[in-house]
Order: sequence, then C-alpha cells, then structure tokens
Amino acid sequence: MTESNKPSLEVCLSPALLHLFDVKNSIVVIIDVLRATSTICTALYNGAAKVIPVATVEECVNIGRAIDGITAGERDGKVAEGLVHGNSPFEYPREFIENKTLVLTTTNGTKLLHMAKDAIQIITGSFPNISAVCDYLIAQNQNVILGCAAWKDRVNMEDTLFAGAVVNRIREHFDVNCDSAIAAETLYESAKTDIHQFMKQASHYKRLAKYGLEKDIAYCLTPDGANILPIFKDGALVGI
Repeated sequence: MTESNKPSLEVCLSPALLHLFDVKNSIVVIIDVLRATSTICTALYNGAAKVIPVATVEECVNIGRAIDGITAGERDGKVAEGLVHGNSPFEYPREFIENKTLVLTTTNGTKLLHMAKDAIQIITGSFPNISAVCDYLIAQNQNVILGCAAWKDRVNMEDTLFAGAVVNRIREHFDVNCDSAIAAETLYESAKTDIHQFMKQASHYKRLAKYGLEKDIAYCLTPDGANILPIFKDGALVGI
C-alpha cells in the first residue's frame, strides 16, 4: 500500500522490464490482446474446463497427449508446427471446447505468465473481458501490475492500449505514480473513439492482417465479448 492508503497501479510495457517491478507484492494482469489472452478468456467463456499455458511446442504436445487435451498455439502469428489448432478465438466455440482442456503455447503471452509466477495472483486480461478484469481488481484492493506481453520484448500498441483502458476505468481506486501507466492511459484516450482504426498503424495489426486475420483483430479489440475472469491456479487458468 502507498501513503495514500490506496494500492498502487503500474504498467509494465514489456516482459524485459518486469524485473523492475515488485511482482511478489502485486496482482499481475497478463495482457496479450492479439491474441493469446483474448483466446484464453473466449475458450473459458465458452465452457473450457481450463487452459494450461506452456512455454514450448514440445511441452504442449506432451501434456496434450498425456491428458487428452486440445493442443494449440502460434509462432509469429501462425499455427505452430506440430500443433493442430492456432491462437484464434474463433477456433474455440462452445460446441468444440466445452468441458475440454486447452493446452496453449504462444510467442509472447505464455512466456510473461511464467515470468510472473511469484505474484500474489495472476489473471489474464484483454478487451473481450475488460469489465471482469476491472471489477475484480477494484474488489481485491491490492497492488496491481498490468503486464504487457509485447512482441518479442518490444513494446506494442495493442497491449499498451488495453493497459491504458484499464487505468482509465479504475484509477480512482488506486495510486497511479507510474509514468508508463500515465503514458498508456494517454495513448488510450487518443485512440478510444475508434480503437480499430487507430490500431491499423500498429506492426502487429499489419502482421496479422497479412494472414487475413482482420476478423480476429476486430474481435480482440471489442469490449466484453467474453466477460469471464481467467485466474491462474495450480498451473492452469480457470474461469471465475
């Protein structure tokens, strides 16, 4: 807690900066808007039993085989070699994913999640579950780090925008003494009238659009399409 008796709210713009933050005394929100955390909340919202995030494709295949789970993941925006399913939220409708376990590996998001393992708690956030994230963080009254997965450690637009949107919604409940949180909120303020249009200049938008994934991008930038809270417990994300 800070001198104001409000918990702190900070934004970590890249996994490469996480070591500068007090992870052990904070709730960490993993943000990987395009597309890991959007897909995680969508799968859980559609009835998945749990999502097991893993770092490598090999681990994904081995765990999936052992538990008869659905193995999925991407590398550089495409389905990873050796896996059956990708990282698109549209691959996980209720009739496919209900009561099943999804084993997921992604380029950026799962790496950050494992880096934050000493946090008080880990949850995942993206625009499709922004209200669930904000309501939960206010209710917990603990220090919060909004952790952007970024792109191979380089700051990216979409995760920063989501962090800024969260700061904008909940800042009155927190002490915001963090330049990156203020910068993220300022970016969000300038983009919020049309986030999708604003995002067209972003490198990750261009990368995914090249693969014909504009529908994914639009979904991932739309609030509250899968309003469930994924929380990390015993090595897996479950929805509450």
